[in-house]
Amino acid sequence: MPTLQTEIEGLLAERESEVEVLLAEVIGGGTLRVFIDHPDGVTLALCERVTVALAELRERYTLEVSSPGIERPLTKPDHFRRFVGRRARVRTREDLMAHPPASSRRSGPASRRSYTGELVGASETEITLAADGALVTIPYAQIRRSNLVEE
Repeated sequence: MPTLQTEIEGLLAERESEVEVLLAEVIGGGTLRVFIDHPDGVTLALCERVTVALAELRERYTLEVSSPGIERPLTKPDHFRRFVGRRARVRTREDLMAHPPASSRRSGPASRRSYTGELVGASETEITLAADGALVTIPYAQIRRSNLVEE
């Protein structure tokens, strides 16, 4: 069974092929929020066209279509690669260990679920974030939510 995001991407591939779905999430049980991007930018007219293209989903949800804004969501390996060098917030599904550099005076790795720092690497399977003087490697499967943060 396809995910809601996959369903949305399929509907838009036919009608608005240049629109990229950055994130589709159901909030509050009845509102579907869809963040989109486009090579020429996101305009109100584009948001309106996407809303019309997703008419069948409006029967199930209150639909919000939006540009990504300053704190754009990062959901795919290409998104992370595109923004290496920028600050990001990453929330994980479970606690992960951050490893301080050998020269650090802190004792041992720290464990938590939320990291904010510079995105220093992104492969096909994981990202590396420099946060609070430590490096943390996070597999994509462990990322619950991630977005850029204003610098």
